[in-house]
Amino acid sequence: MLLLMKNKISKQAVVLLSGGLDSATVLYLAKARGYFCHCLIFDYGQLHKKEVASAIKIARACAVAYQVLKIYFPWKGSALLDKKIKVPTKISQGVPATYVSGRNIIFLSFALSFAETISAQAIFIGSHAQDYSGYPDCRPDFLAAFSKMAKIGTLGKFKILAPLLNKNKAQIILLGKKLKVPFNLTWSCYRGQRQPCGKCDSCYYRAKGFKQAGVIDVLIK
Repeated sequence: MLLLMKNKISKQAVVLLSGGLDSATVLYLAKARGYFCHCLIFDYGQLHKKEVASAIKIARACAVAYQVLKIYFPWKGSALLDKKIKVPTKISQGVPATYVSGRNIIFLSFALSFAETISAQAIFIGSHAQDYSGYPDCRPDFLAAFSKMAKIGTLGKFKILAPLLNKNKAQIILLGKKLKVPFNLTWSCYRGQRQPCGKCDSCYYRAKGFKQAGVIDVLIK
């Protein structure tokens, strides 16, 4: 569902929506700040489509415009794309096997093209402190450099915003609770099973975050 509102709404934003609780919280935060949100959801060849389905449900629950973009990484190179690479079950030291090379660069490039076309004022991304310890394309200096590049390489006057950048998972969950984010619709697990595996590092950080926040995760039964 793609709604183009160019020149009809003064405050617009493009939001990268993955289906996880971080990007869901960013979406609800952007809407709370008064933006008319256009969500970009990427089907990029990940081994399971559960996060794509979750992202669509979240966009609909938030009553915002969205579009699913199908792209492909034929070289794979990540546990999220290649069945031959195992999803780690221990907390990774350094860059984890779930890292997809250049993913945020590519996603943000689509977002800035879209933002410029519809004269949006902002692009929102859910990068945060726990991510950029392992994922190089989540680091503050990367986002600062990309923002500078976007100003030079486009005619757009938008800002790239990462409002969760200095927050940990517990803080994000508390913010999401305040914003009434439907955590039951989010999906964090790197596996597409009926229930979260509880073993991958994404499940670990999600469980730890909910525990520290003192909030019950409705996905855990």
